[in-house]
Amino acid sequence: MKTVSLPATGNEFIIGKILCIGRNYVDHITELGNETPTAPVVFMKPASAVIYDGDQIRIPSFSRECHYEAELAVLIGTDGKDIPEAEALSHVAGYGVAIDMTLRDVQDSLKKKGLPWDMAKGFDTACPLSDFAPASAVADPQALTIRLQVNGTERQNGSTSLMINPVARIISHLSTIFTLEEGDIILTGTPAGVGRVISGDRLEAEVPGVARLSVSVA
Repeated sequence: MKTVSLPATGNEFIIGKILCIGRNYVDHITELGNETPTAPVVFMKPASAVIYDGDQIRIPSFSRECHYEAELAVLIGTDGKDIPEAEALSHVAGYGVAIDMTLRDVQDSLKKKGLPWDMAKGFDTACPLSDFAPASAVADPQALTIRLQVNGTERQNGSTSLMINPVARIISHLSTIFTLEEGDIILTGTPAGVGRVISGDRLEAEVPGVARLSVSVA
């Protein structure tokens, strides 16, 4: 059983669903040569994929192309179904930072065959995740910066203001598909600058003023 915490309040949550949004920044869509979606692209990670600050990513033996994708993470604190966009942020308990680790070679191969690519996104250690700051500490989730460094060199630096689908719309949309429950986590997409990591690399992701996360590759 995996949990996340809000140190500022002392609250701890059992992780439920990890719902992820793909292709939510135009510059990232462009760098991967994908089409811009007409609706949010949704996929899931299991809670077993979560690791924490100071832990190690373990790249499966069946992949040679493991990529990082730093993202704003949203922790749901109040259950809801068919949530109006205007009320969506009231269901948020906190904000953090996550790294959506992706086996790009596996994903590309499965996509070409028209097959699901869960194994490229949901393998063990595929979801490094920080602690969360209370939602009350974030005045506007669309006015945040997402940064990621590999071995001290900055690779990603993007603003959540550039999201195609902002956080409130994502929550509202997801709640029409799934009942959102306390402890669910939403990963909101990554800005441009994704790339490969290899054994020995050290990754540091942060949303300044909100959360920070440091992990290494075994």
